[in-house]
Amino acid sequence: MNVNVQFREDGNVLRGYIEGEIDTYTAPVLREELETVQIVEGRVIELDLSKVNYMDSTGLGIFVAFYKKVTRDNASLKLVGLSNRLVRLFEITGLSELMSIETDEELELK
Repeated sequence: MNVNVQFREDGNVLRGYIEGEIDTYTAPVLREELETVQIVEGRVIELDLSKVNYMDSTGLGIFVAFYKKVTRDNASLKLVGLSNRLVRLFEITGLSELMSIETDEELELK
């Protein structure tokens, strides 16, 4: 399986749509895509993970590195559309306390 990433700019918000599996084999593709993101002070970056059906610790590492880069440049990162399984992964590692995370159920309510 592959990972597919697409971005759409909406004013000061950059929305990224990630689809597929994030593991040791696909993580380099995701990392490269995230490295191309222009981070501007005050910008909101929202990554939609509603179509991510699997993620391992390699994926978590990529999001942690990207989070650090975004916050270092005074922008904000929000992960949205996470399945219960992905939310659990972030909770177990304590990353849900660090990052702004919205489940797919919360996204549907909007």
